[in-house]
Amino acid sequence: MAKNLLIVESPAKAKTIEKILGKDFEVKSCFGHIRDLEKDDMGIDIKNNFEPRYIVPEDKERVVRELQAQAKRSDEVWLASDEDREGESISWHLAEVLGLDPKTTKRIVFHEITAPAIRRAVENPRTINMNLVDAQQARRVLDRIVGFELSPVLWRKIGMKGGLSAGRVQSVAVRLIVEREREINQFNTVSTYKIEALFIADDITGKKVTFKAEGPSKINSAKDAEAFLESCKGAVYTVTDIEVKPTKRSPSPPFTTSTLQQEASRKLGYNVSRTMQLAQKLYESGKITYMRTDSVNLSDTAMTNIRNEVISSYGDKYYRSRKYKNKNESAQEAHEAIRPTYMDARTVDDVDGKKLYELIWKRTIASQMSDAEFEKTVAKIDISTNKEMLAATGEVMKFDGFLKVYLEGKDDEDEEEEGILPPLKVKQQLEFKEMMASEKFTRAAPRYTEASLVKKLEELGIGRPSTYAPTISTIQKRNYVERRDKEGVERKSQILLLDPKNNISQKEKKEITGAEKGKLFPTDLGMVVTDFLKQHFMNVMDYGFTAEIEEEFDKIAEGKMRWSKMLDSFYAPFHNSIEVTLETAERASGERMLGIDPESGKPVIARMGRFGPMVQIGHQDDEEKPRYASLRKDRSIETITLEEAMALFALPRLIGEYEGQEVIVNVGRFGPYIKLGEQYISIPKNEDLYEIEMDRVIELINEKQQADAPVAYYAEKPVTKGKGRFGPFIKWDNIYVNVPRTYDFDNLSQDDINELIDKKLEKEAGRFIKQWPDEKISIEKGRWGPEIKYGKKMVKLGKKEDGTRYTPEDFTEVSLEDVKKIIEEQIPGAFTKKTKTTKPTRRK
Repeated sequence: MAKNLLIVESPAKAKTIEKILGKDFEVKSCFGHIRDLEKDDMGIDIKNNFEPRYIVPEDKERVVRELQAQAKRSDEVWLASDEDREGESISWHLAEVLGLDPKTTKRIVFHEITAPAIRRAVENPRTINMNLVDAQQARRVLDRIVGFELSPVLWRKIGMKGGLSAGRVQSVAVRLIVEREREINQFNTVSTYKIEALFIADDITGKKVTFKAEGPSKINSAKDAEAFLESCKGAVYTVTDIEVKPTKRSPSPPFTTSTLQQEASRKLGYNVSRTMQLAQKLYESGKITYMRTDSVNLSDTAMTNIRNEVISSYGDKYYRSRKYKNKNESAQEAHEAIRPTYMDARTVDDVDGKKLYELIWKRTIASQMSDAEFEKTVAKIDISTNKEMLAATGEVMKFDGFLKVYLEGKDDEDEEEEGILPPLKVKQQLEFKEMMASEKFTRAAPRYTEASLVKKLEELGIGRPSTYAPTISTIQKRNYVERRDKEGVERKSQILLLDPKNNISQKEKKEITGAEKGKLFPTDLGMVVTDFLKQHFMNVMDYGFTAEIEEEFDKIAEGKMRWSKMLDSFYAPFHNSIEVTLETAERASGERMLGIDPESGKPVIARMGRFGPMVQIGHQDDEEKPRYASLRKDRSIETITLEEAMALFALPRLIGEYEGQEVIVNVGRFGPYIKLGEQYISIPKNEDLYEIEMDRVIELINEKQQADAPVAYYAEKPVTKGKGRFGPFIKWDNIYVNVPRTYDFDNLSQDDINELIDKKLEKEAGRFIKQWPDEKISIEKGRWGPEIKYGKKMVKLGKKEDGTRYTPEDFTEVSLEDVKKIIEEQIPGAFTKKTKTTKPTRRK
């Protein structure tokens, strides 16, 4: 047994570090967090200075036991979790559960996994920084308070099947997306006309080339554009001035977490989570420095290595030493930018991480290279028939500098690159080719991508490097935001053309506009929740307030503020808002009146319902029950029209008859379906139920019948096969049997089928300790001991009074009544018969 036990967060990192430190160190992983707040009663003692109550989750108990045993056998325990606040907190939790003294236990940090960095860290250990731990605890406790107290308000005041939840940073991120969507919906497109003239001149070889010049910046109408072209008839175009000036372009700083996420999105098409997964893998394998940082600094060693690489690869003139300044003065604990650990390694073998690594390498190298030098030429051209001027602009690269390696991506796809002008002279008369007045349309600000949302959050001071990816992932999981594409629509624009013979012609141009890829769209649920939170919890939703909280976390990390004091100042007004809202706020549904149903004369309303956005005809208190229809995926409560809403009531839709039975298409609880007599057949989600025809319906029916045809028999009962969300399966007597890859699914033999079903039945026989099928109750053997299953719900048994786990033997003689009591304790009213209650009269 090695004398020293060093604990890191991930197994991949453990393997890399163990190779570096050798036989005196045993390096083990704690697999991330090993403790979390209790679920019951929030896990926080609010009256006792917000004291958190931590527990080791069941899935981490084995890891903790193994680490405790290894710690007892070791002479010394070292803690080497990541170097940010979250990593510091993990080290403290490890010290707590392993019985180590935080004031004396050796804590080491490093921002790259290389032999010199690891050895240097071991030679210079420190102790756990409790200021950083307190900052992380403050964040965790504050977010738990917001989530636990705010979510029940949403359940009661909005309500949705499956429940709702809210988070401090997440709710603000959703607000940004909702407000951008409304800007777009309310944006009024305005058209103007852009003047562009084409001229012909000789280039340096004497060859005639065409170049472009632009006219007045804004012409507001087709009438004014035509008048301008009329005024140019018969004009002589003369160069009146040529301005040539040198310009430079400097490289961008090396990557921080947010700029890496943005650039990986632009250039590689990666979402934020994928970028961070790949970066984590590269870091843990020793390829790059720590990937959660808001610093643009480079170490002296890195600067030397970059200098050597630039000079050896490109020459002295391409090298320029640069020190970049952090925009964020409180740049967190990770104090170096993201860079390769070894600058002479231009690529890596890892297939998944290769593109991201090369992007990091290029950006890092380019940050220490010379400016790119250009010569910009602006030629002013006089129009003899009016007082207007045209301007031709060209740019010539004189020295490529850092552009030899890397050019940062752009979010604005319409940004035009400037061309090269032919050599021109003052007083030179130009040969006119044509002049165009092209109709251009103003556009609303674009929807956020994941990366541009990160950029906006960073600009507002909301969140920190470790929070961006989980924030964006969470708001999508909660169905407040969707990442999807949007198809463009055709739009017509006008072009007026003046030719050399002074004729003005007009033509129409068709273009596709509004197409978007991988953008963040708010759902109707996200909009309703955002409006409700803004109305009742403005502080939580305020950008400035949220940024102030981040600054207070920074102060705690610097030892300038007590975390319990910070939480106390937040909690009192927040909790008061919770109580007032629960008592006084009306239920929110985002209700919007669309108009009147022409047939019944009843109002048509779009709103949120229990199962999502919907349209209803009539009121709850009408004698006749209201009619309901779910909104289609491409429609929203805020933008749907009366005509679009009425079309939704075309379902269920009678298509016709097939094999003597009615064929109906409709949408049900589990999605779109075909009803053929008493048989139900699922319809793929990409099919349009309002347009689907009989030929396609028959095709889907036949596919279903072929899929349901028996492929064999077992115990004289038919066996069918299919493919589901968990892979290929066979079905026999209402039992589903997964088919492993070792079997040829397309060519299953009778022996294969017998073997699969035999194994399944044998496994099922040993699964149940006791079973009451009529009550839908069973006691089953679980991974961690016996489990009670009631319907689709699993009821946890916890532990015995002496702290030990239950065993299967403890339940072999248990009665149904005793089991029901256990279920009732965790699911109150589980066996109480529900009676229908009269709905309250709807307020007028």
